[in-house]
This record gives sequence, structure tokens and C-alpha cells, in this order.
Amino acid sequence: MEKNEVRAVAKTVRIAPLKSRLIVNLIRGKMVTEAKAILKNQPQRAARVVEKVLNSAVSNAVNNNNLKEENLYVKTIYVDEGIVMKRAKMDSRGHVGRNDHKTSHITVIVSEKNK
Repeated sequence: MEKNEVRAVAKTVRIAPLKSRLIVNLIRGKMVTEAKAILKNQPQRAARVVEKVLNSAVSNAVNNNNLKEENLYVKTIYVDEGIVMKRAKMDSRGHVGRNDHKTSHITVIVSEKNK
């Protein structure tokens, strides 16, 4: 990471990675103010979590690295698979099926736009 890049990570979020990636793809490469507006208007639960991670990365940039919020953009954002919590679910004829609860690791890297 370069010196004008700041990152924030949310680990083991209880949302499936596929659902999170749909939201993340909407804001990749956008300015932070535009990305926040897009996330505010999304009805999905993953949008709330991604917005929190984005706000955390922006706060880290402003407070720790003295960068200006209006110059920041989403340089890199990605979702990795977390652990899978395996649960038992009763099935027909006395069988036991599996009910997998997938989790995500969401990483956001914001950087300052060079003019």
C-alpha cells in the first residue's frame, strides 16, 4: 500500500459473499461522496455493512493520515469468503440436512485522487 492509501476491513460479516459482491461492484472506483449516495439508496442489507466499512476507511484516512474527504475515492474494494457455520436442519423421512450460514470479509481501500 502506498502512503496515501488507507484501508478498513470487516471480518466474519453474516452475509453471503455473493450478495455482498453485487453491492461492492456498484461503488468500485467511485468518489467517496458518490459511493455513499449509492449505498444509501440500496435496499439490501449488505449495503448497510459496506457503508459502515467505507465510513471506517474514510475516518481512518481523515483522522490518521490527514487526507481530505472530498478528494478520496474507492481505489480497491473486494469481498472474500469467511468461515461457513454449518447447522443441522431436519429433513424428510428422518434425515438430517445441512443449513450453511456463509460469512464474508469485506475490505475497502480508499486513496486520494491526484489532480
